[in-house]
Amino acid sequence: MIVAGFGFRANATLASFQSALEAATGGGTAIAALATLDRKSTQLTPFADHLSLPLITVAPDRMTRQTTLTRSRQSLAAHGTGSVAEAAALAAAGPGARLLAPRAISRDHLATCALAEGVPA
Repeated sequence: MIVAGFGFRANATLASFQSALEAATGGGTAIAALATLDRKSTQLTPFADHLSLPLITVAPDRMTRQTTLTRSRQSLAAHGTGSVAEAAALAAAGPGARLLAPRAISRDHLATCALAEGVPA
């Protein structure tokens, strides 16, 4: 299962999410679910609905336990993780998940997306 994790600013739009997803997937990776920090889920829900994909919400304590490839000072200060997108993808994909690449950034710089692949049960 591949999960697309998202981090984003309050003014991110559906176009921001689409752009970040396209940058992360190259348009060809099949995604099983979207994920983000639980308190940000309301903003991402319309995009998940648009894609007909489940949205997995991740509690802050699960985010801080993830090892991310990106180390954003802003993200560390605000959320306790180097990348919300990477941490959300890893946490949602389950134990043993691995990032497929560092986070990708939307064209408008309002959203990021990272893909994590879970280990089959």
